[in-house]
Amino acid sequence: MADFHQNGNIAQFHNLRSRPVEELIYEIETYAQTRKISLVLPCLYSELEGPAMGNIIDELSKVSYLHRVIIGLDRADEAQFRRARDFFARLPQDHVVLWNDSPRMQALNDKLVEMGLAPNEQGKGKNMWTCMGYLISCADTAVMALHDCDIVTYKRDLLDRLVYPVVNPNFRYQLSKGYYPRIGDGKLNGRVTRLLVSPLLIALKKVVGDRDYIDYLRAFRYPLSGEFALRTSLLPDLRIPSDWGLEIGVLSEVWRNLGRHSVCQVEIADAYDHKHQQVSEEDAATGLNRMSMDICKAIFRKLAADGTVFTPNVFRALKATYYRVALDLVEFYDNDAKMNGLTIDRHREEKTIELFANNIMEAGHVFLDKPNETPFVPNWSRVNAADAGIVSELRAAVAADCEEYTPVTF
Repeated sequence: MADFHQNGNIAQFHNLRSRPVEELIYEIETYAQTRKISLVLPCLYSELEGPAMGNIIDELSKVSYLHRVIIGLDRADEAQFRRARDFFARLPQDHVVLWNDSPRMQALNDKLVEMGLAPNEQGKGKNMWTCMGYLISCADTAVMALHDCDIVTYKRDLLDRLVYPVVNPNFRYQLSKGYYPRIGDGKLNGRVTRLLVSPLLIALKKVVGDRDYIDYLRAFRYPLSGEFALRTSLLPDLRIPSDWGLEIGVLSEVWRNLGRHSVCQVEIADAYDHKHQQVSEEDAATGLNRMSMDICKAIFRKLAADGTVFTPNVFRALKATYYRVALDLVEFYDNDAKMNGLTIDRHREEKTIELFANNIMEAGHVFLDKPNETPFVPNWSRVNAADAGIVSELRAAVAADCEEYTPVTF
């Protein structure tokens, strides 16, 4: 993916393979002396037993500039929390495991529920939000990075390249978004970006006209990537969705708060592969079926907030336009894959496009029926305004869990 193209909407940083990574690391280490960097790893306990996490920890153990690693652990019982602490003990950096299912954390969540400030559902969004609150309570970090915990192709230079644009004090970027080609096992992956987001944004521009927000999202080569870094001054005012609209929601929040010139995207890997979700055609509550609905609603909500008027006729036109654009793009992807010795299942992809087209209409109906519905978790500024002691309680709960439940090797 080495090129030097700039799209004019957001800054793009490429890997031109012209600089030794050691030079980049040396610069980051220098900046990190006065601009501390923390890494957030939201994970499920099951990922500790998967093929990726062990290698990720081995690679992170080589990173000298990290001030702290915060691991948000979901779906773990007491024994699994103890084992997780042992699993992460080989990290040389200061690190902490937030056991999101502990009695103390559940009690804190119950308090937030009573105040009307709790996340609506379990998942990566809530996990990330809790880790953000913990990091805010530490009050000692300038840059927060976050990446997924199921990356089977992980190398430490992914993190190096991700944090560089926001830790460099000579750059003005507040958020750095990672991009990469999604390939693995001889196949072209990244189905939701390729088959839903890209054609949907093209169709929206045709149907509702030019919108700066649409151009902004279209500028991202991989808007659904789970890898980003940002300056921590953004954290208190960042509202994030608790559903599958998380990545789009973060980009939308930065657009709302800062504008395009504070955002960049950076090429962080030559190849990237991780756990693949099932399409789940028969179950609208899981897999890519659910993901596509949440992403569509996130985009529709943001456009409506900026003044776009949606009607049933608009959504009908959008569905038809999307379907035609998506089929055209499938041919491009098929040709691209063949030229590079890769494959896609074209029949399967066209069936997935049919599902996504129907979900665009369904998401439109939900939006029109419930225009005030919001999946956003209240930002930490609002939580602090409601109860200034919550972040301290969160930090105390984490510390008490770590003191009470000592690591156990199984």
